[in-house]
Amino acid sequence: MTEAEFEALRVFLKARSGLALSPDKRYLVESRLSSVCTRFKLETLSHLVREIRTGRAIALEKATIEAMTTNETFFFRDKTPFDLFQDVLLPKYIKERATSRRLRIWCAAASSGQEPYSLAMLLKEASARMPGWHIDIVASDISTEVLEKAKAGFYNQFEVQRGLPIRLLVKYFTQVGDQWQIAPEIRAMVDFRYLNLLDDFGRLGPFDIVYCRNVLIYFDAPLKADVLRRISTIMAADGSLLLGASETVLGVTDALTLDPAHRGLYSKSPVASAPKMVAIGAR
Repeated sequence: MTEAEFEALRVFLKARSGLALSPDKRYLVESRLSSVCTRFKLETLSHLVREIRTGRAIALEKATIEAMTTNETFFFRDKTPFDLFQDVLLPKYIKERATSRRLRIWCAAASSGQEPYSLAMLLKEASARMPGWHIDIVASDISTEVLEKAKAGFYNQFEVQRGLPIRLLVKYFTQVGDQWQIAPEIRAMVDFRYLNLLDDFGRLGPFDIVYCRNVLIYFDAPLKADVLRRISTIMAADGSLLLGASETVLGVTDALTLDPAHRGLYSKSPVASAPKMVAIGAR
């Protein structure tokens, strides 16, 4: 693969998925796309790039994007965002939505489903405090492959051992051979949908709580600002946004405000001004 071909792949991935690869990530591209070449019977990455450039290789384009997408996730990942949900957000919305008894949650970039299923289990555990409530959990991802896995709800031994309390494993999973399947009532609580964050997602909202964790780190500054601004527009007036531990809105957009008491938790700014203008191409 020549430098020009690598640059063509960078441009393609940025335009189609938002993934901003730095020039030193060539090794990552080569390692992840080798299996795609094998699958599509392409001898080299140069052939892959050539096919993508035709604009007619839709299946290959999709496979290339999915291969480059990071799908690292596990149950109750990083713990704090789920403690916040259980101890801060849920009590807040149980009180503030006492009349409507409706709660809407969006998990963006949900990968193979561990994040939304973790929230679903917490809500199931709290059901005695929420009789008659209507709960919507929408979970989206750009990868149809991981979405299919998420919908099926099967996880191997390693996956259920990462962050999942044994009490919840016993209560909400059934062993099927060497796999564990999450209970039908938990699967039914989550609506999995294909969604590219570059596309319009206004039709999904509004939401009381949005989880958008560990995905903005792969976007450049202008795209981060755009996605955060659009997320703010579909949040309820008192809505909450949770980002990953290494992500922030500070210096990116003033449409959202950091909760000073809780790291990683954001709310809509009282008077959200226009998003900051960042020079195209900034890193």
